[in-house]
Amino acid sequence: MQLQEPTRPLPLHPPETHSELHSQATPKQAAPKQAVSKLDPKVVLATFSTIFLAEVGDKTQIATLMMSAQSQQPWVVFLGAAPALVLTSLLGVMAGQWLSKKFAPQVLDTLAGLSFLALAVALLWDGVLR
Repeated sequence: MQLQEPTRPLPLHPPETHSELHSQATPKQAAPKQAVSKLDPKVVLATFSTIFLAEVGDKTQIATLMMSAQSQQPWVVFLGAAPALVLTSLLGVMAGQWLSKKFAPQVLDTLAGLSFLALAVALLWDGVLR
């Protein structure tokens, strides 16, 4: 059995970007219908800052603090907490993507504001007025 030689030379190094990969594709290979979005450092920094500041001192952090103190196994607690936080973030991102296709941004802003307002009223009622 004789192997066919390639019709064009193979690159010496792997392609570094998604677009380079598809520029090297043969005509028979179809490019994807939707291009991969570029990583925007401003969005990454804004997301990290917002989530980090919102979570410092939050009930999740207090719960992991208590579990670590009680178990005396901080790395084991971290190994349980980290994937749980990643999964809840993934669920939030997926839900946000789905909602963004169903509702206009103004509607989502209004719903988020009303949700926070309802939570504030409930906490005020429970903590002060009761």
